[in-house]
Amino acid sequence: MTTALLVLCLLLIAVNVVFALKLLARPSADNSTLNVRLETLERASRDVERSVREENTRLRQELQDQNKKQREEVTTNGHQLRTEIMKALEQVHKGLGEMQSMASGVGDLKRILGNVKTRGIWGEVQLGNLLEQVLAPEQFARNVAVVKGSRDNVEFAIKLPGRDADNSVVYLPIDSKFPVEDYQRLLDAQEKGDAVLGDEALKSLDRSVRASAKTIQEKYIHPPATTDFAILYLPTEGLYAEVLRRPGLVEALQRDYRINIAGPTTLAALLNSLQMGFRTVAIEKRSGEVWKILGSVKTEFGKYADILDKVNRKILEASSSIEDTAVRARAIERKLKSVEAVPDTEAAKVLSLAEEVD
Repeated sequence: MTTALLVLCLLLIAVNVVFALKLLARPSADNSTLNVRLETLERASRDVERSVREENTRLRQELQDQNKKQREEVTTNGHQLRTEIMKALEQVHKGLGEMQSMASGVGDLKRILGNVKTRGIWGEVQLGNLLEQVLAPEQFARNVAVVKGSRDNVEFAIKLPGRDADNSVVYLPIDSKFPVEDYQRLLDAQEKGDAVLGDEALKSLDRSVRASAKTIQEKYIHPPATTDFAILYLPTEGLYAEVLRRPGLVEALQRDYRINIAGPTTLAALLNSLQMGFRTVAIEKRSGEVWKILGSVKTEFGKYADILDKVNRKILEASSSIEDTAVRARAIERKLKSVEAVPDTEAAKVLSLAEEVD
């Protein structure tokens, strides 16, 4: 609105200026009219000047307010941005620390897996944890000599119930193997896309698994003390998958060495199945015990029936004696009907004297 007023004033001033110029151009111009126009022009000029000052003041104030608001927003956004940057830097430092810890852990793991003895211990510990999670402690054994007198102890053996009635045990041997060198060479060849190196690594892995299966067969499979097969445990799913992908390897191990291959997931499923079998056997044993208890109850119940018969006969004899006594009492009562009764007090005295005489 102020801008429109300013424009209107400028237009009025322009009109008055033009009109004054026209009056000045006339030789017979009236000085009074000219003076009026000049005064009007001056007033309009002052109004325009005042409006311009007010507009400038208003615009300056708006600009100052906008600048102040923008500075405050910039300051606030700057603080928020700095806070977010600091948080992001903290996250980066934290991530770097975790990566360093992870790198250190990976290095430790590589050193562990690089040593044959510690590698075997790692696989054994993993296998033991898996058995402890699924089976009860009395359902498997550690470092057990499956054959009496043998020095070859299998890492773990599951105790299966035997066929004899004397609670005999048949062992299912489980041994862990981790041919990490061959597996690592295979992974390196796959990452590089080297088909020749990958084929050589697969062949080497094949030979290592066959050799391990042969060792387990010779040392730990001895029926009837053990089952006629054993389990070769591979501690990683990747290694287990590579062995499964090898054409004819699993079938050859089962056919030639009586060895079944198992990874972590496969072994867990197998152990769960065995656990269900153990429960079935326990139920069968309990059923036999219950049947024996029922037989004993039946025998004792027969004795209880005999005792009930004897008690019944005794009760019948007592009932017969009571009936005979009642008959005799009624007979005596009939005989005494002709006898005259005496008063109660006299009867009491007589009876008391009789008792004293007795």
